[in-house]
Amino acid sequence: MIKIRFEYRTKPIPKLYETLIKRVIRAAVNEKYPDHRFEVNVTVVGDRAIRKLNREYRGVDRATDVLSFPMFEFETPGTLALLGDIVISRDTAYRQAKEYGHSPKREFCFLAAHSALHLLGYDHETEPEREEMEAKQEEILQKLGITRE
Repeated sequence: MIKIRFEYRTKPIPKLYETLIKRVIRAAVNEKYPDHRFEVNVTVVGDRAIRKLNREYRGVDRATDVLSFPMFEFETPGTLALLGDIVISRDTAYRQAKEYGHSPKREFCFLAAHSALHLLGYDHETEPEREEMEAKQEEILQKLGITRE
C-alpha cells in the first residue's frame, strides 16, 4: 500500500493529472517493494518556490522541474514509512511539455516517474545510471499507457 498526499502551493493541476501521478508513483514503488507500506508527499509549486528549494538544498540558483527528497529509513514491509517527498514545478512542467511537443499530462507523469525512481535510489550521475533510469521511466509510463502523444 502506498499513501500519496498532495499539497498545492500554486494553482492546482487537473484531477486527472493527480490521479495519473499517483498511479505512476505506485507502479514505480510496487515493482521494487511490493510488500512495503509507504507514504509519499507530492507538493506542486511555482518556479519561484522550486528555485528557492533548489538553491537551498542543491546550491543551484535556478528553477527546475522536479526535486526529490528520499528518506531511505524504512524498516519492515508491515510498517508505514515515509519514502520521501516530491516537489514538482507546475510552471516548468507546462513549459517543458510545450517545448518537448507532448501533453502536460505526459510531462507531469514523466516527472513523477523520474522523481519516484530517485526516492527508490536510482540516479543519473553516470551514463550507465542515466540509461538505466531512462529505460525504467519509459517502462513505467508505457505500462500505464502514458505516451508522448
